[in-house]
Amino acid sequence: MDPLNDQQIRSSFVNCTKGEAARMKLPADFAELPWQDLDFLGWVDPGAPQRAHLVRPAADGGAIGISLRVPSANRVGGFKSSICQICLTGHASSGVTLLVAPLAGARGREGNTVGTYVCADLACSLYIRGKRQPKLKTRGFEETLTVDEKIARALANLDAFTARITG
Repeated sequence: MDPLNDQQIRSSFVNCTKGEAARMKLPADFAELPWQDLDFLGWVDPGAPQRAHLVRPAADGGAIGISLRVPSANRVGGFKSSICQICLTGHASSGVTLLVAPLAGARGREGNTVGTYVCADLACSLYIRGKRQPKLKTRGFEETLTVDEKIARALANLDAFTARITG
């Protein structure tokens, strides 16, 4: 992912107001982000842990930002392990969280949302590249996909989620 500045990030959001985008806090380590290893930028708002944000490259060369919420009763159901629906990394259940996004436009202002289970730290790109490991290794199948194939799959999953939000 190409590096983005503060203004590019804040102006990219499609499902929140300009005021909400202006008030959100960027990642604490924003100046040190490993942009070359990111397929999208995702973070939990340091000032509001019930909010998360995701910014991904757009087809036109810009960026698309999505504001997300962590439901207060966020449980993956009693499962001992869970899988991120973006990068398909297996985690102990605490490593995956439900993130809910208001839909873009009038539908979102009416309260309509869509959700998906994602790595709780939104570090899918780093898990794919082996630069971060799940806290508790889960038993699972070993994949034979290359890193590039895993990246393409994660981006396709993210495309599908984004399309559900933007309609």
